[in-house]
Amino acid sequence: PRTGKKIGIETGEPIQFNSFAELFQAFKNQLHHFIDIKIRGNNIIERLYAIYMPAPFLSIIISDCIEKGKDYNAGGARYNTDYLQGVGIGTITDSLSAIKYHIFDQKNINMKKLKEVLKDNFVGHEEIRQLFLNKTPKYGNDDDYADDIMKLVFNAFYQEVNGRKNTKDGVYRINMLPTTCHIYFGSVAGATLDGRKAGAPVSEGISPVQGADRLGPTAVIKSAAKMDQVKTGGTLLNQKFTPQLLEGEEGINNLAHLIRAYFKLGGHHIQFNVVSADTLRAAQKEPEEYRNLIVRVAGYSDYFNNLSKTLQDEIISRTEHQSY
Repeated sequence: PRTGKKIGIETGEPIQFNSFAELFQAFKNQLHHFIDIKIRGNNIIERLYAIYMPAPFLSIIISDCIEKGKDYNAGGARYNTDYLQGVGIGTITDSLSAIKYHIFDQKNINMKKLKEVLKDNFVGHEEIRQLFLNKTPKYGNDDDYADDIMKLVFNAFYQEVNGRKNTKDGVYRINMLPTTCHIYFGSVAGATLDGRKAGAPVSEGISPVQGADRLGPTAVIKSAAKMDQVKTGGTLLNQKFTPQLLEGEEGINNLAHLIRAYFKLGGHHIQFNVVSADTLRAAQKEPEEYRNLIVRVAGYSDYFNNLSKTLQDEIISRTEHQSY
């Protein structure tokens, strides 16, 4: 719809789908198509690096490159795993949840209307948008209805990628560490059925959609831990707390218990911003007064003033937890 060019494959007219299973099979067929394209492109790039862009200084400190007499980019390393990043699992989960819940289960909206709503970017359909935002099971609330869909999406991605061969005598695996590319992908994506409007960021890491997690941080970690994270090369879960929440010894102990609980449930990585949304908004208005304000972005930290306005807004929009 954005470019007028058809790049996907024919997987059936959505109006003709009689079940969520049919729709999800179409999703998996599209996923297979685009991962094929992605890996073919990756393999071409790998050969370009191997032939035209050797990295001798890196290679001499990577195990086995010297012994093999091969550059790092040509497969000289002991381990030659490549990873494909999963981006926006919260957004796709909540979008599929909206379809399953409202079209196939509740039957309070039909596919024809749904397509119209997306085409119009929700303009003139605010009531339906609020239905998707507030009356739909959402990932991040320890709700198996939505979390089971997350697992379907995750497993489909894993099964499509895991074990495919690269050009360095290694294989592809997946991870869920997309750092800030959820901003870019959102900027070129149309409206989605989680209530997100065209151009807005998609969800980051394995975090829930910004503002969709409404039952506190413990519900978030329970949802995220339902993903089989050991199948990945890493995951990234962000949470934002108000400073008052961590005041005193009790606050610090509560945070430690939360982290330990997440790891015991099988979580891989969790990170925090301890700052209020009001402080971040003030820093946008008067940046010179907040030159030393550092925030956790996605796998790295940076000065808040160094970030783009879009990325600043995305961090502000993350759910602000005030109690455990």
